[in-house]
Parts: sequence; structure tokens; C-alpha cells
Amino acid sequence: MIMILDEFVKMFADQFDDTDPSEITAETYFRELDEWSSLTGLAVINIVAKKCDVKITAEEFRKCETVEDVYNLVQSKK
Repeated sequence: MIMILDEFVKMFADQFDDTDPSEITAETYFRELDEWSSLTGLAVINIVAKKCDVKITAEEFRKCETVEDVYNLVQSKK
């Protein structure tokens, strides 16, 4: 499934319970969000596998700084 960046940002933002989705954009440094945790990271990796049918490793994910970095990583594996 091809996902445009805006759809990916929304999917990423949906992994946060207490953060207003409007605070999360492609340029967001997601680790700087108050709600960020390693569990949120695992949720993102899991949702990418389910919705995008792409497996990314924790090591690959750790190298990403912004939401768009994660999107680009996912796109590079399609």
C-alpha cells in the first residue's frame, strides 16, 4: 500500500494518546514530545508493519529523528 506523507503523519500521531495530533507534523522531532517513550516507539514499529507491510528494525528506527525520517525509511523498503 502506498501511503502519502500526510496519511503517514496521521497514523504516527494516532500512536500518542495525550498529544494533540495537530502538534505532530512531518518535521516533528518525535523524541522531544513529552509523551514519547520506548513503548510508543514499539507501537510505531508495529503499526508500520501492519498498515504499511514493511518491517523496520529498532536500530533503523533509532537513526530516525523526525516523523518524515521514519516515512522515508518505510518508503525506501517498498
